[in-house]
Amino acid sequence: MRTSVSSPNGHAGRREEQELIERAKHDREAFGELYERYVDRIYQYIYYRVGNPQDAEDLTARVFFRVLDALPRYKCTQAPFEAWLFKIARNLVSNWHRDQNRRRFISLEDVPLLQRLLEHEPPDHLVERRDEYEHLYRAIRSLAEDRQTLLYLKFIEGKSNAEIGEILDKTEGAVKALYNRTLHTLRRELRKRGLD
Repeated sequence: MRTSVSSPNGHAGRREEQELIERAKHDREAFGELYERYVDRIYQYIYYRVGNPQDAEDLTARVFFRVLDALPRYKCTQAPFEAWLFKIARNLVSNWHRDQNRRRFISLEDVPLLQRLLEHEPPDHLVERRDEYEHLYRAIRSLAEDRQTLLYLKFIEGKSNAEIGEILDKTEGAVKALYNRTLHTLRRELRKRGLD
């Protein structure tokens, strides 16, 4: 996967993106620009949720096939195009999990969140912190899908509550309340595992 271009900010950037979306409805090259802009972020989200590179690649491809199919009917609204992409990805991941009938084993070495956390640790703390992060990761994976998505969007993507609300179809206040309940649940789960 290539490095993605961040989504445009501001009024001019939004207008530029809307023009690109309109062109992409009929122009494969413009669609390719949209793809390049978002593919890595969608892949990282899906990979975080499924934990398997092959499944993440397959689901990412499905997201963009759905986008290609639905794009002619897409209307630019107040919600960013990126929110629409994440909704499609979220729905495909939810369906994928429903179809699995069991949780897949995920090697903790392959978890992007753990890799990010551990890369900043000094070597003498690495073993101790790794164990703590593994407990944290397992506690996060025990949460409901919308709570896992919320944490991903908040901490990995750096999204605001308003942006998360657009993706999860919730108000900003509902996202804030869900975030607080999620943190409370995580604390309780970590205490059960012997971590404070």
